[in-house]
Amino acid sequence: MTFTPIDLNTWPRRDYFYYFTKMMPTGFNVTVDVDVTATYAALKETNHKFFPAYLYLVTKLISQQPEFMVIRQGEQLGYLDHLTPSYSLFHEDDHTISGMWTAYDPDFETFYQAYLDDAAKYQDQHGAVAKPDQPADAYMINLMPWLHFNSYTPLTFNGLPNYLPTIEAGQFQIKDGRRTMPVSFTIHHAVADGYHVSQFFEHFQQALNAPENWLN
Repeated sequence: MTFTPIDLNTWPRRDYFYYFTKMMPTGFNVTVDVDVTATYAALKETNHKFFPAYLYLVTKLISQQPEFMVIRQGEQLGYLDHLTPSYSLFHEDDHTISGMWTAYDPDFETFYQAYLDDAAKYQDQHGAVAKPDQPADAYMINLMPWLHFNSYTPLTFNGLPNYLPTIEAGQFQIKDGRRTMPVSFTIHHAVADGYHVSQFFEHFQQALNAPENWLN
């Protein structure tokens, strides 16, 4: 993990950061239906699971937008160079979940195999946390395959815990031969605006439409 300090004297978001953390603490959430038809078909053809591919692609795209990689170390704000997906491992035997993470790698097959190794190692590890020692660059991302939703907003009783995004996808729907999936994106307004989130979804849909560009 590389941490690059932010100089508040020259940071373009300095005034926005102060406003949305001190004067009006605010986060926001949007949910967008994305078309996963091409990617789903490509993964089926190459015998890959959808969930780890989803983790990889979202993490890859988030890591290209510095607005989504701001954390605080002590009193210092700074940018990370990449993030680590933190997700839930579902246990079929008792329908509980356990916290997991897999180190990101820019190579799809390397990340994919790391995910499979983690899943095999911790599948029978019950409890709130299955894989310990989650790194500081971890962000929350999940997929709820049992429910297609129009809106999903994660809530915390202690305010927004950090400035990294929280992402949740839902159940597929198939209509007129197209497969769509709702994706919820939550972010602290101190570090990002609607424009930045719209850019993410634009890039996400472009990548989903052309899996040959990242599915090696």
